[in-house]
Amino acid sequence: MNTEIANAVNAAGDKAQYDTRVKRLLAQKSILAHILVKTVDEFKGMKPEDVVKYIEGEPSISVVPVELGLANMEKTDATGQRIVGLNTENAKINEGLVRFDIIFYVRMPSIVGRKNGLSQIIVNIEAQKDEPTEYKILNWAIFYVNRLISSQKERDFVNTNYDDIKQVFSIWICMNMDGNSLSHIHLTKDEMLKPCNWKGNLDLLNIVLIGITNEIPKHDEKYEMHRLIGALLSSELKEQEKLDIIEHEYNIPISQEFREDVSIMCNLSQGIEDKAIAKIVMNMYKIGYTPNQIADAVGVSVDEVEAIIKKKEPAMA
Repeated sequence: MNTEIANAVNAAGDKAQYDTRVKRLLAQKSILAHILVKTVDEFKGMKPEDVVKYIEGEPSISVVPVELGLANMEKTDATGQRIVGLNTENAKINEGLVRFDIIFYVRMPSIVGRKNGLSQIIVNIEAQKDEPTEYKILNWAIFYVNRLISSQKERDFVNTNYDDIKQVFSIWICMNMDGNSLSHIHLTKDEMLKPCNWKGNLDLLNIVLIGITNEIPKHDEKYEMHRLIGALLSSELKEQEKLDIIEHEYNIPISQEFREDVSIMCNLSQGIEDKAIAKIVMNMYKIGYTPNQIADAVGVSVDEVEAIIKKKEPAMA
């Protein structure tokens, strides 16, 4: 196989593995609970450890298709009863489909006087390494949140029982942003003539955009969630630094599986960065830059540049 093609395949494989670990870590219930406390009104003011119990089952990670007609799957139970649920079939089936990063149901706490009477919500989490440039993220989120609504038909409500529609949240985490931000986009009603009290729930559709900078904020209540996610997904912090913040500042129990995912993610992140540097070094070397010039431009030592060239040059022959 051509060396450049092989390198591209390996890089794509590393990125896919890295993305998988990121989603697995974000889908930990203790992490999700911290996100819910900051984004869903009913959980605001609660302790994250008290919210964990409201997350039902295990979150589905990269298995539920976004595409129309494929988000649900029909089954028959032992009594022959038809059951419709989320399509969590092996991702290799219908490979290539766009899938929700993370999707799960949350039982709502019993709150006297809750305005909408909903007992359960559906939450989708999407993780982005930065704000997309090829399309507008809000338009993308609007499409997803509408799919979360429309896919409920026959699964969460049947026929025209629209009063049974569950409230949905599509929460987008964007890393490498210029500032730490938190935006809630939802429906509003503007009265253009005499006001009318139309029946229904305006709060069914919710988009939350979370912007996180490379610089991890100090631990205070305002940026509590940003610090947690920033530390977890940081490309700057070492593995143990991440674990110390998560365990000691947020009192999140660290399982062996969680520790392994953090370790693998850190190693993959370093590997991806090393390959990117090597590619830049070789591209500059091919067009005539000296090792000294490359080292100054890339921010590594001359010895590192020469080592990369020595290792890669035979493959160019």
